[in-house]
Amino acid sequence: MFLYYVDLAWRSIRKTPILSLLMVLAISVGIGITITTLNVYSMMAYNPAGERSEQLNAIQLWSQGPDTWDDFHRLITYQDAMNLRKGNVAKAQVAMFRSGMAVQTDNPEVLPRLQGIRVTDGDFFKMFEVPFIYGNRWDKAVDLDPAYQAVIGEKLNQKLFGGENSVGKTIYLNRKPYQVVGVIGDWNPQPKYYDPTSGAFAKSEQIYIPFSLSATEEFSVWGNSSGWKHEPMNNYQDRLNSEKVWLEFWTYLPSAEDRAAYKNYLANYVEQQKELGRFTDNKSPVDSMLMSDVDGWLERSHVVPEDNKILVGLSALFLSVCLVNILGLMLTKFLKRAPEVGVRRAIGASRAQIFSQYMVEVGVIGLFGGLVGLLWAWGALYALSARFGVAEGLTHLSMSMWLITPSIAVGTALLAGLYPAWVVCRTKPSVYLKSQ
Repeated sequence: MFLYYVDLAWRSIRKTPILSLLMVLAISVGIGITITTLNVYSMMAYNPAGERSEQLNAIQLWSQGPDTWDDFHRLITYQDAMNLRKGNVAKAQVAMFRSGMAVQTDNPEVLPRLQGIRVTDGDFFKMFEVPFIYGNRWDKAVDLDPAYQAVIGEKLNQKLFGGENSVGKTIYLNRKPYQVVGVIGDWNPQPKYYDPTSGAFAKSEQIYIPFSLSATEEFSVWGNSSGWKHEPMNNYQDRLNSEKVWLEFWTYLPSAEDRAAYKNYLANYVEQQKELGRFTDNKSPVDSMLMSDVDGWLERSHVVPEDNKILVGLSALFLSVCLVNILGLMLTKFLKRAPEVGVRRAIGASRAQIFSQYMVEVGVIGLFGGLVGLLWAWGALYALSARFGVAEGLTHLSMSMWLITPSIAVGTALLAGLYPAWVVCRTKPSVYLKSQ
């Protein structure tokens, strides 16, 4: 019976092509706008850490004095990072920041290129589950005793070494030689949760070098750097000794017991620093530190702005307007066929059968509208990427959207078609039999 209703629906659509096309367009425009904003929102709200979301914790410290910032800064000072690294309480931990240098090889045909660089500890790769295709991270001893080693990305490896195994080869960063110890695969979590301060949807770096080199090599900071008081900066050592915040600090704490123990450790650390004359605000040690898992960190970093949430609501309202227009068009179309319904009722068709037939027709129109709506959404996302430079990670139409869009479109059409189908199935046969 269902296939019979589908056949009747197709015949009806062909009999009224203009009216049917208007309904398909009304659904498609509403669905296209809704899916575009919903896709961007879902990409922004996505948590790439998966099962490790609760185990990875970003550390924030209230190291400033009174009457300064209104909230915790997302970064910490160099001296705090170094002290926490020495604590060695977490199962794994990393201090890191973003820098940049010119990179080249011994091959004169490969021109130097300016490249963003992640200056980090070796635990970074294990904590954030970075896949390796060649080699591995540098030895743990390098985090204490610096060595000029680097891990590079697959794309950069392709450009510098033609994609071959480059472990053991040399790259030059600002003309200083670094030995390649590993090559990572295509790894680009979106949002870039481990460092949203340098762009929540920026691409991951293609070069990683030891944090232990930062003091001696005086790497520039390609990221946020803030201070709460005036401090003269005559050299790089002044930066390291200052109260400026410019480093991210992450810990890997797999169990609830580990997280509780680290909270106690942080509270004791803050108390110790207060005794040394730092952390001069009146906050208690417990209130002067904050541990955020990945979900909390993304929220505190405002990865999903309020404007985006409002846009999702507005698009839903626009879809509602489209639904009202579709209802009017369907009512017009169905009432024109009231004589036909009257005759069918007279020869034995029940109201339930008439209602089912028209709801199937509505569903078919909704399905067509959903498919066209997907094209609208894809085109809108492409335009956002190509014309307005929106991050590529936000303008990729996810597979889940490809799957749920037809369902939303059909559901919207069925909702709009309930009243027209109910009206037409209540047609009295006697009225139209007399006219016949």
